Amino acid sequence: MTAPNLAGELRASTNQAPPLVGHNVVTADEALVEAVTRHASAEVVEELAALGAQAGSAEAREHGMLANEHHPTLTPYDRYGNRIDEVAFHPSWHWLMERAVGHGLAAAPWESDSPHAHVRRAAGFMAWSHTEPGHGCPISMTYAAVPALRADDALAKEWTPLLASTSYDPGLRPAGEKRGALAGMGMTEKQGGSDVRANVTRAVPTSSDGDYSLHGHKWFTSAPMNDVFLVLAQAEGGVTCFVVPRVLPDGSRNRLDVVRLKDKLGNRSNASSELELDGTLGHRLGDEGRGVRTIIEMVAATRLDCVLGSTSLMRRSLNEAAWHVAHRSAFGSLLADKPLMQNVVADLAVETEAATALAVRLAAAVDDASDPHEAALRRIALPLAKFWVCKRTPGMVAEALECLGGNGYVEESGMPLLYREAPLNSVWEGSGNVNALDVLRALSREPEVLAAWITEVGLARGGDARLDRAVDDTLALLGDTAGHEGSARRLAGRMAACLQGSLLVRFAPAEVADAFCASRLAEGHDGTYGALASADLQPIVERHTPTIG
Repeated sequence: MTAPNLAGELRASTNQAPPLVGHNVVTADEALVEAVTRHASAEVVEELAALGAQAGSAEAREHGMLANEHHPTLTPYDRYGNRIDEVAFHPSWHWLMERAVGHGLAAAPWESDSPHAHVRRAAGFMAWSHTEPGHGCPISMTYAAVPALRADDALAKEWTPLLASTSYDPGLRPAGEKRGALAGMGMTEKQGGSDVRANVTRAVPTSSDGDYSLHGHKWFTSAPMNDVFLVLAQAEGGVTCFVVPRVLPDGSRNRLDVVRLKDKLGNRSNASSELELDGTLGHRLGDEGRGVRTIIEMVAATRLDCVLGSTSLMRRSLNEAAWHVAHRSAFGSLLADKPLMQNVVADLAVETEAATALAVRLAAAVDDASDPHEAALRRIALPLAKFWVCKRTPGMVAEALECLGGNGYVEESGMPLLYREAPLNSVWEGSGNVNALDVLRALSREPEVLAAWITEVGLARGGDARLDRAVDDTLALLGDTAGHEGSARRLAGRMAACLQGSLLVRFAPAEVADAFCASRLAEGHDGTYGALASADLQPIVERHTPTIG
């Protein structure tokens, strides 16, 4: 009788999901494909197919993990004692950055002749962020800097072509010697945070042509190796915006001293720093005292990317969960065939599809910004989506992680990385409270934004009675609470959910829209994932389960 090969049986791995690699994160995402086709064209989807294939590759996944395992390091001085303030990144960071810039995900849309440049970029940003979310920060800030730079024609002409370049050219050199550049932002200070009018950094004019000397401290400046920064400081006329180059035209380094790199919960591949400014050269951007209004264009664009980034986190987490349950068996059958697991995955899919539809709709509003309705909708929908989508992401990612059980709690799965990243976008560019209050501010000062919201959600009127009631109830809530801070979050959440519901009722499969309206808009739902009341959830699960090949 032959003895069993126990060693071989112990070493063999069975009932484990294969690695989720080799899939196209663009073309396999039906909700994304439909949204891009709706707001742009099928040709734009085709243009993004190569990016989607690369983002879903084993190579990209490996680079994403390595960039997070090997954190950036700061060298303040060289061996001779000269101040250099250089931050070194792992080669995988540069691999990711080179492809992000090369695919036009930085500022390229602002120089494009395509009528759908921002939708294309938004979809590409969401897809490429599947690889690793941290490097999206400098990409986002570079994209967002261009509309703010337009406050000064000369500065815009100097920097926009470099920021819009598809050549990744890292290293500290004068702008005139570079094929492409990256931008950053220095707004907040340790005593004020979001209250930037409390900033104490001083700006002293040194010439009559807009040059100033900056003196102060910046509490959060990500990507300190970028080439140029938009910085707020107190000039004689009040808070003012300045363009601060990292390297001066003669090759010397501007006085941007990196005090330390932040030790963050997530976003570890990206270097976030504290900066000291002492005699730092800054070029005034816009008039003195108009700094907040000048830089708000950059803030608006980065808020869009917060929505895109959170949506990408949702989609990547959903992919991992749906893939796992489609290949893992328990108690006699695949997890994906268990009714309760189907309910959970379908609920996560509905959340993700709602975020995707709203994110791409916002990008389309940027493409058509000259239209008064689109401009007004962008003004109100950006803080709404920033509040709602980013606030929903941590709970959604946690639920997706749980679908993998203990495997999801292990770093190798990639889920802990996503979980640590999930709260970031709700904090960055204004916390939930800041964005909810911005919604109240817009409603009280700009009546056209409410009209735009009513028009947009009204396009689905009659499509679902639960949505109609939710819109009517929200309008009543707005009438009761406009201007009252204590109800700002409730109002913002309801307005955002109605926008999502309107898009899904109009464009999503009937089962997706029905599940959303029943669980997000109808009364009596406590928000727990996996509590959908729909009878047949299998089509939703199948729609959102990744495919390879």
